[in-house]
Amino acid sequence: MPDTPGWGPQGPRTGPGHDGPGHGTARYGAPPYGAGAPYPPPYGWGQQGPWGPPPPPPPKPGVIPLAPLGVDHVLGGAFATMRRYAKPLFGAALAAYALYAVVLGAALGIAYAVARDHYAALSADGAEFTWEHGKPVLVAFGAVWAAGLVGALAVNSFVQASAAATLHEAVLGRPTTFRAVTRRAWSRTPAVAAVTLPLALILLLPLALFALFFVAVFVTVLTDATAPLGLLFLLFLLVIPLSAWLYVLFAFAPAATVLESAGPLTALRRSVHLVRGAWWRTFGISLLAGAMVMIVSLVYQLPMQFAAPEPPVVTPDTSASEVMLDQLRSQTGLYVVAALLGTLLTQLAAAVFLPLVTALLYVDRRIRKEGLAQALRSAAE
Repeated sequence: MPDTPGWGPQGPRTGPGHDGPGHGTARYGAPPYGAGAPYPPPYGWGQQGPWGPPPPPPPKPGVIPLAPLGVDHVLGGAFATMRRYAKPLFGAALAAYALYAVVLGAALGIAYAVARDHYAALSADGAEFTWEHGKPVLVAFGAVWAAGLVGALAVNSFVQASAAATLHEAVLGRPTTFRAVTRRAWSRTPAVAAVTLPLALILLLPLALFALFFVAVFVTVLTDATAPLGLLFLLFLLVIPLSAWLYVLFAFAPAATVLESAGPLTALRRSVHLVRGAWWRTFGISLLAGAMVMIVSLVYQLPMQFAAPEPPVVTPDTSASEVMLDQLRSQTGLYVVAALLGTLLTQLAAAVFLPLVTALLYVDRRIRKEGLAQALRSAAE
């Protein structure tokens, strides 16, 4: 990837209309279709008269036209990027997830080796749980769980950064390599992680209230205690729209950290600025992209569910070890390989497709609000 400036305030500034930061489209040069018009006038009724020729189509050096994007341009641009830049895009994501799996597996092995004696004492026949043996096991595997969460945040942030870094070249129609994408993505991963963490917490808030509500229901049923079920359910209903509003409001922050080389706080402010006035459009297209990913996943998973081997027959005389061995035998072979491979491919495609859609929506908002098309056209030329 060539060392070109980003698309932020330090990005390419062209045209005589540059006034410095904070002057709308002026700092990115003149709008692509004349002053004050981010897109061409309707055909037949422009300045050339009702029978004049149609305006020329906007240039398209890469995967999208350099003009305000429709839904078809956003989704089509994401698919075109995945097709034309498959090697650097999927290569970076696959390498990141493979490294994460190896590190997490090694951490689980170390945790088991450290707490093996305590685990054996707890799992022996007739053994009872004691803190003498339970505490080391919980601490060891709790540390692995916490490290896994941190690793998942880092890997997902890297994948988002690699998608935005690839799109940086795809919009301009320039080639890139696996090495260039990984280098650019790795340098922006800490900033992307810093803005991804609050987004993850926003999504976890309604899930936490939902889990707390069901825990309160079980406690009420089992202990005859009184729990504020109505209050918890009301909070859950109120938090859902609040979380959706905040998530969409900050959705462009990961793309801004890569494409503008912005810091975390600056990226969050930029996202709020760009989403303002287009919240429902951003929400609708993002929801459509998520529904497409879910449908593709179901199309693969439902036939696999019907093709799953029948579970072994269990009788009262069957020991627990025999049940476990039968389960392991039934979950080996071609079915498991196909299921794991399909799950890996669908998850990998989802991890790349959704950030691409969000980054293209970010580009669309900057074209509409800040005249980015002219700067992109100059950079492409």
